[in-house]
Amino acid sequence: MLDDTEQPLQIASSWNAYQAECPTRLMLNRIADKWTVLVLGLLESETKRFNTLHREIGGVSQKMLTQTLRGLERDGLVSRTIYPSVPPRVEYTITALGKTLVGLLAALRVWSETHIEEVLEAQQNYDNIAQEALKPQTDGVRKVRF
Repeated sequence: MLDDTEQPLQIASSWNAYQAECPTRLMLNRIADKWTVLVLGLLESETKRFNTLHREIGGVSQKMLTQTLRGLERDGLVSRTIYPSVPPRVEYTITALGKTLVGLLAALRVWSETHIEEVLEAQQNYDNIAQEALKPQTDGVRKVRF
């Protein structure tokens, strides 16, 4: 049962992300980008300036942050406000459309943080098995994993 603030999920029947030419794939690319997840997560609670975002998102280059913010602005997920000062002050704010996405992205971030140990263990097991398969066997036959 939906409460007064929840809206039922409405799916447009004219779009199909499994079709190669469907423009929703572009949105999936944007949403799946790690910088998008982190930028929208920081903007969810407050407006921020570029340098603040750059400082708070470890490892992002200025170029990647600029590209990410421009893409988010183009997609209507973030708005940019330029204040006439010297030097010009620029602030970024999440839009109403962007706010519809942050809960989903936060869930992905929390899942990643919650399950990273299991993922790292699975990766290590996979790498160990792959490395073992490359070692020559005593009978001169090498196992190959496909």
